[in-house]
Amino acid sequence: MTATAAESDLDFEETPDLDEVLWQAWLALELPEGYRAEIIEGFIEVSPTGRWSHSLVANRLRRALDRFLADSGYAGYQDANVIHGKKVSIPDVMVAAEDVVATDPAGLGAAAEAVLLVAEVVPPGYDDRKRDRVRKRRAYARAGVPVYVVIDDYDGEGHVTVLTTPNPKKATYEAEVRMPYGTPVTIPEGPAKGFVIDTAITGEPRTAE
Repeated sequence: MTATAAESDLDFEETPDLDEVLWQAWLALELPEGYRAEIIEGFIEVSPTGRWSHSLVANRLRRALDRFLADSGYAGYQDANVIHGKKVSIPDVMVAAEDVVATDPAGLGAAAEAVLLVAEVVPPGYDDRKRDRVRKRRAYARAGVPVYVVIDDYDGEGHVTVLTTPNPKKATYEAEVRMPYGTPVTIPEGPAKGFVIDTAITGEPRTAE
């Protein structure tokens, strides 16, 4: 479900007035339990929390990251606000300093500059899939988040994509590795460098329908 002041997500260009209107609307939202709201490319996007299978994968990823990052000064977090200007994303998992505090001026979440990795577990709905694959990919690149991981049950029999080298001006990631479930994928940089995503996190490849 979306509330928007702009209709197209192609060649999107924000305006200060739109940013402020959406920010104030987001601050005023009172959502029922089980829903969350993000500001992505001129939209306030309201979505339910993921189904149980989605939560299982996100939890496996966060716990594995915590084990990998033990004694490094970094940790995995789930369902925390990441704020870039007056835009808000809520990744399924993120990596930041272990002692990170609410670093945006309003104290509502972590500033994007403090976030070293974000990960999304793609949900089944068409618009939900497009959000994680397209709109959030651009949003995280604009924010300069160094590593974006996409765990996608609905890409063929399941794929993991690791995006690095963000270009904020172009809203793109310059480097991409995409591997099917069953082929381990290694994080190439940042505090999680060397962390492997495999079937212990994703589950086995999906059966082709």
